[in-house]
Amino acid sequence: MTDVAKKQIWFVTGSQSLYGEETLNQVTKNSKEIVDSLNSSKHSPLKIIHKETVKSPSEITDLCLEANTDKNCIGIITWMHTFSPAKMWIRGLSILKKPICHLHTQFNAEIPWNDIDMDFMNLNQSAHGDREFGFMMSRMRKKRKVVVGHWKSDRVQKKLGIWSRVVLGWDELQNLKVARIGDNMREVAVTDGDKVEAQIRFGVSVNGYDSSEVVEHIEKVSEAEVNKLLEEYESSYNLSDKLKEGGEKRSSLVDAAKIELGLRSFLEKGGFKAFTDTFENLGKLKQLPGIAVQRLMADGYGFGAEGDWKTAAMLRAMKVMTQGLEGGTSFMEDYTYHFTPEKSYVIGSHMLEICPSIADGKPDCEIHPLGIGGKEDPVRLVFNSPEGPALNASLVDMGNRFRLIVNEVEAVKPEALPNLPVARVLWDAKPDLDIAATSWILAGGAHHTVYTQALTTEYLEDFADIAGIELLVIDERTRVRDFKDQLNANEAYYHLFQHGL
Repeated sequence: MTDVAKKQIWFVTGSQSLYGEETLNQVTKNSKEIVDSLNSSKHSPLKIIHKETVKSPSEITDLCLEANTDKNCIGIITWMHTFSPAKMWIRGLSILKKPICHLHTQFNAEIPWNDIDMDFMNLNQSAHGDREFGFMMSRMRKKRKVVVGHWKSDRVQKKLGIWSRVVLGWDELQNLKVARIGDNMREVAVTDGDKVEAQIRFGVSVNGYDSSEVVEHIEKVSEAEVNKLLEEYESSYNLSDKLKEGGEKRSSLVDAAKIELGLRSFLEKGGFKAFTDTFENLGKLKQLPGIAVQRLMADGYGFGAEGDWKTAAMLRAMKVMTQGLEGGTSFMEDYTYHFTPEKSYVIGSHMLEICPSIADGKPDCEIHPLGIGGKEDPVRLVFNSPEGPALNASLVDMGNRFRLIVNEVEAVKPEALPNLPVARVLWDAKPDLDIAATSWILAGGAHHTVYTQALTTEYLEDFADIAGIELLVIDERTRVRDFKDQLNANEAYYHLFQHGL
């Protein structure tokens, strides 16, 4: 997926020289103990590095410059053990380019009622040292995550772990290359957008390639490679009789395997970790890639159908965030509704491209007509998705800003679907389909999303803060009237922000 072993979060403790050597030595000792504890936490996805206590403007500036230029440092956690006058931080914070998390904690959990004296009070000043630091970041309009509580608590360690995973995803976007195989689906608005602004805002590079460039790789695939992949298909999935050796559509499975091998080779050679395609620009490809795309997503690649590069990039970032977590993450589309007086549901699916990381059991490998695109029948994996909490996330370009829309949902068990030859998930949108769909449409949410059972809204809230983009959440508490007010307020805010007011 991505090499987590090389990535680091730096832990930076603030103080000042007037406390004297004895107190500062204790500050360092306490900080190291906190870092050791965080590194041993089950919630920590990567290494946290203890940095020497900063006590002056020059030390702070030097550390921020070092963080900016260190490729392995992807974010910093700050904590003011004592009082650290915040004017010292102005230059450092003004040049810092890495995401920042402000941990508001103190070394001791409880007040030692019988022993507390002024020495203890002078050492343990986070209660106002962090407030001084917080003022300066607010004064400078610095986006950051604030985590409050004792560093040993599971709740605090979990929040730091969530932020660390989001920072991993953000770091991935900084160097992400998205291959757009073919252009956007013709005349479609929401999947298009400003790729230049996206590279400025997120770091992601999006460029177009012709399907013939993939075909060149397909033509170089060896028979031995194809046979090995066919064996993997046979052991990993329940092949339909038509696709088994000797079956009437076996050649289609061979073609699908060649497409997967050629597409993998194209992506690997170009250093792409996300890609799109479109059925309107398949060229000499015999099938719209189905099982190939599904398996590539399962291996961590981002994907967006019909040229949807924003969803492809978000999927890759969110895949990186989920490493080691339970639950899958997939490209998704709101496809059709189930309206009844009692309850309304959404079937999420796509023509072919749903990631088997969200499969409930061993997928079936089948072949069926597609009815669109004018190509041969494509091979695909068919499955249901398990029940449980999930969310859909949509990144859209509003012209003057990017907007991230999140709808929390609850996946439920579908009825039997014997004639629906695609992967699918049935969900109950929160707070209900009426309010959720109304709010989604008012917000301009796309029909393509990233669906995840591994991440919660907190991850995407942290992501939006780091990216400096608008976030709209549709959840159990959403009411349409309030949501409209939020949209209006946000419109005014971003208009003023754009004009520097």
